[in-house]
Amino acid sequence: MTQRQPHIQLSQSMTQARYALLPGDPKRVEHAAHFLENVEELGCHREYRALRGWFRGVEVLVMSTGMGGPSTAIAAEELNQIGVTNLIRIGSCGAMQDHMRLGDLVIAHAAVRDEGTSNAYVNPAYPACADVSLVSTLVQQAKRLEYTAHCGYVRSHDSFYTDHEQEIDHYWSNKGILAADMETAALMVVGALRHMRTASILNVVVEHNACLTEGINDYQQQEKSAQQGESREILLALETVYQDSLEGRQ
Repeated sequence: MTQRQPHIQLSQSMTQARYALLPGDPKRVEHAAHFLENVEELGCHREYRALRGWFRGVEVLVMSTGMGGPSTAIAAEELNQIGVTNLIRIGSCGAMQDHMRLGDLVIAHAAVRDEGTSNAYVNPAYPACADVSLVSTLVQQAKRLEYTAHCGYVRSHDSFYTDHEQEIDHYWSNKGILAADMETAALMVVGALRHMRTASILNVVVEHNACLTEGINDYQQQEKSAQQGESREILLALETVYQDSLEGRQ
């Protein structure tokens, strides 16, 4: 039996889940718990807060990854060691297109690798792509639930505060990139290298050309649209897990 992993502090004896939802923020783990039955807290170590529960009879692990690629990669590696095979990020993002609004969802089918973690693993020419079947199911379920969801490319990065943020944003926005986060690319690359299926759903918490600081502060103060988006991304991920399990892909 696989021993307890050093960072996430989980082992195969604690959960048999094949699906994991991965928020960045530990507080979002508690939010996800409201959608599950028979919830069991599994612990909290460093940035990794974990619980398990059941959604329509499917066991689901929910674990925070903290902020950024390095801690996300560690989470993916150690979840792989305990038998998890499907990872769905439920995160937040800044919009990079003018038509996107607070609370809209972004389903990433690939990511620009503008961060350092994935480059530590493999040549930059290697793509950061989501699992095709998970993306397809996410899009189908978003339509069924009548959620506003944009599907396309996102950009993952390592800092909000470089001296060239406006130019960087302008450059990638003009290339059609939908949104920016800090974890998706690392998750997709590490997942693919470890033969895990990955997907990423992002909730828009800052609109394009809006003030980053004000947008994040509004989110922390329970800004209505962004909070609705968070609930929707959690339910969308769970409905996708359920549908995927019915099709026997886990």
